[in-house]
Amino acid sequence: MTIENFKNTLSESAIPKNIPVLLQALWHDAKGNWEAAHNIAQSKEGTLTYDQLHAYLHRKEGDRFNANYWYRRCGEDMPKISLDEEWEILVQRFSEKKA
Repeated sequence: MTIENFKNTLSESAIPKNIPVLLQALWHDAKGNWEAAHNIAQSKEGTLTYDQLHAYLHRKEGDRFNANYWYRRCGEDMPKISLDEEWEILVQRFSEKKA
């Protein structure tokens, strides 16, 4: 799924069927349901992609301390890009993985 195809699904009122769970989390996040996205991130704590999602979500929440913890767990520094840019990177990353 391309980023554009994924973005097009955001106009729908229900989450599309058959999209990977990590993309479901980003869909919920984009639709303003941080809690649903966070629940998915927590569901497989210790798995790199889920921890990357977790880091992004806490950064978006504004909890820099917690976000930094999760970025460190991933072996990354907190990005110096916008949240929108990070969201797109994660969409691309998670489109390439099966979770």
